[in-house]
Amino acid sequence: MITNTRIGVLGGGQLGKMLAQAGSRWNLNLWLTDKDFDFPAAAVTNKFIQGDFTSHDLVYQLGHHVDIITIEIENVNTDALIKLEKEGKEIYPQPGVIQTIKDKGLQKQFYRDHAIPTSAFQLVVNASEVRKGLASGSIKLPFVQKSRTEGYDGRGVQVMHSEADLEQLFNRPSVIEELISIKKEIAVLVARNPAGQIVTYPAVEMAFHPTANLVEQLISPARIDPGIEQQAETMAKKIIQDFDMVGLLAIEFFLTQEDQLLVNEVAPRPHNSGHHTIEGNITSQYEQLLRAILDLPLGDTSIRSPAVMINLLGEPGHQGEAHYQGLDKVLAMKDVHVHIYGKKETKPFRKMGHVTILDKDIEVAIAKAKEVARTLKVVS
Repeated sequence: MITNTRIGVLGGGQLGKMLAQAGSRWNLNLWLTDKDFDFPAAAVTNKFIQGDFTSHDLVYQLGHHVDIITIEIENVNTDALIKLEKEGKEIYPQPGVIQTIKDKGLQKQFYRDHAIPTSAFQLVVNASEVRKGLASGSIKLPFVQKSRTEGYDGRGVQVMHSEADLEQLFNRPSVIEELISIKKEIAVLVARNPAGQIVTYPAVEMAFHPTANLVEQLISPARIDPGIEQQAETMAKKIIQDFDMVGLLAIEFFLTQEDQLLVNEVAPRPHNSGHHTIEGNITSQYEQLLRAILDLPLGDTSIRSPAVMINLLGEPGHQGEAHYQGLDKVLAMKDVHVHIYGKKETKPFRKMGHVTILDKDIEVAIAKAKEVARTLKVVS
């Protein structure tokens, strides 16, 4: 019985919290681990292990207490996962997939090797190599620099527009990408189970915060041509098959001014671009991940209602105990769904929660989302 299966989850942040909440509907036995009991998932699971998921010993030991392992963050100890996999442990997504995706350089090489459209790129080891490339003409301004590892939530990514920006170059292994002129950024979630069943979610469009480089607003469904939608879903299925991956994969695309789709990045786990599925789609991304790793029939991804999702970010200039200013006014609004992650301390641009707004008219939902953003503030 699936309720007797012990599922280990590496990571106990907000994604782990929402995964545990989805699992509780089926009384699943989830074991989550993170560095501190203050992490969001600790409040909603009956088995929370305090520890560092980058530690070989902790990951390896957890593997001997659970039946299946999954992740809510890529920066985990894959050496321990590979060892466990060799011993017969079920690990989804597979450790080799995690290793490739958590290194943005390996990720880009994977796209090139599998004929998956992506922006032009080159790999560098440090800032000096970037400057040499600029001098020789092999690198041209403007460009995007991405740290190969440990970048998330907008960190480790920056745009170099001019020579004045070069003072901010990361002095570490990086991917240098051509800066693409884009019409929209869209995302598609795709899931695959061990039996080989694959489902995709309707594409969403994303708008990013200009300085924090975080998703500021998500609109479902994406306002794009049906042909582009179909192309994005076809590419998503190809990518998860090329990885031979089991689990849930979030794929971010650039839609260029010429209506070409280019893969930007992928994440092999629940993702910010899928939060709206809790209320907006028949099967949430969290339930879908559990279905996939347990080799259950994958759920219906159809849209229940058009939706807009906004992130609740810590206000600039505020650091300390979190307070949610205007929460009562937002809770009085129709079909507005507030998710507070439970992080005790707010910091500027820290993800503290999200809000999903539903309406049969997407333009009405967008207007309501703007009102929510004006009203609900995370302050100290």
